[in-house]
Amino acid sequence: MANSVNSVGGVDLDRLHSSLSTAAARQLATTTKSEPHMLGITPRWLLRMLPWVEVTAGTFRVNRRMSYAVGDGRLSFSNIGVKVQVVPQELSELPLLRGFSDDEVLNVLASRFEQKEYKPGDFIVTKGQPAEHVFLIAHGKARKIGSNEYGAEITLDTLADGDHFGDQAIVESNDFWAYSVKAVTPCTVLSLPEKVFEDLIQQSPALSAHVEQFKLKLRQPQDKAGQAAIKLAAGHSGEPELPGTYVDYELSPREYELNVAQTVLKVHSRVSDLFNDPMDQLQQQLRLTIEALRERQEWELINNTDFGLLHNADLKQRVNTRSGPPTPDDMDELLSRRRKSRFFLAHPRTIAAFGRQCTRRGLYPTCVEVQGSKVLAWRGVPILPCDKIPISETQTSSILVMRTGQDDQGVIGLHRTGIPDEVEPGLSVRRMDVDDKAIGSYLVSTYFSAALLIPDALGVLENVELGH
Repeated sequence: MANSVNSVGGVDLDRLHSSLSTAAARQLATTTKSEPHMLGITPRWLLRMLPWVEVTAGTFRVNRRMSYAVGDGRLSFSNIGVKVQVVPQELSELPLLRGFSDDEVLNVLASRFEQKEYKPGDFIVTKGQPAEHVFLIAHGKARKIGSNEYGAEITLDTLADGDHFGDQAIVESNDFWAYSVKAVTPCTVLSLPEKVFEDLIQQSPALSAHVEQFKLKLRQPQDKAGQAAIKLAAGHSGEPELPGTYVDYELSPREYELNVAQTVLKVHSRVSDLFNDPMDQLQQQLRLTIEALRERQEWELINNTDFGLLHNADLKQRVNTRSGPPTPDDMDELLSRRRKSRFFLAHPRTIAAFGRQCTRRGLYPTCVEVQGSKVLAWRGVPILPCDKIPISETQTSSILVMRTGQDDQGVIGLHRTGIPDEVEPGLSVRRMDVDDKAIGSYLVSTYFSAALLIPDALGVLENVELGH
């Protein structure tokens, strides 16, 4: 076949250029570069919204009024197959046993609990029946049901794993249930008869003395928050004798020591000497390292077992969802437990789940502007996204709501500024040394913590289902 008129000797003439190609031209040209970017940088709303308090001594002490409120904790359980048993030491989380540390007695007490299984719709206790047991919910969700003045059934509370009820039955004799408890999901419940506990009291002088001390605390004058009452007179006339009083303080207040997040950044001298144009390599390395450190700081503020908000929320301020997904009713319940709620904090998927529930009801939450950004709000309280709030394997998460600031006795952030080699408030970059491999080291540190000034400053909606 004859060669094409556009080819000579097998060379395609259409591919020959009449001017310099762009590929060749780039050999003499520079490029316009962006700064290095990274995944994982989030808005970090918690760090932005918390008011930060200077802690010059490294430790922050939260002084409060004396409180007679005893433990109302959540218990843990162990199991072998289907047989469930309460962890003996966890029984000290019950109000009656708070502070009791005799392991031998607690082991005996834990062994006396009886396990029962309830199906959805079964009544665990019925209103008006004798209250002769203490109940521990090992697994499942139950609803505490009462009635209003018109005889209609109302939900008083939702109970879930680790909750308990009926402990007052052991203290008071001839008592009756003032409410019913109905299983919402399959429930595994442990119960202890009153008589078994009374027999154990007679056998253990230490337990008997502890129970008497508990009853004495219950007789102390208290206000509705369980604090030592301040005696006052009001509405009187004439010249009656006025009560004398004083304000008592906690003898062992909580102290928060500043936590630290650190890393050592390593940069070779050849890199910092030769490859600094047009961007400073050390500054870019530090910028990205600081971003990662700040992300870790926010994670610690939420999840740290010592001072993290999820672990330090008062158990009376923890609410379980009524039906699983986060509904407007659940959000209202959270708001009703505190004044001046500043913002909600939730995982983005949790916010999406709440939006679906609003759509189902034909509700359209408003948007508000926070620091120049439009965010979803409920009752005027912004719902801020935070991917540091964990999602469990069962696709459940939590929603936090908080009041902030010292003036409002809320949640505050703690930090120390003015430290040596500070580059941001509370964050320092300290040059260490250059080793025999010509690698320079820089210590990057930030010091921080968070504190709850009073328990109702923080609330948590727990067991929020996302896959509904």
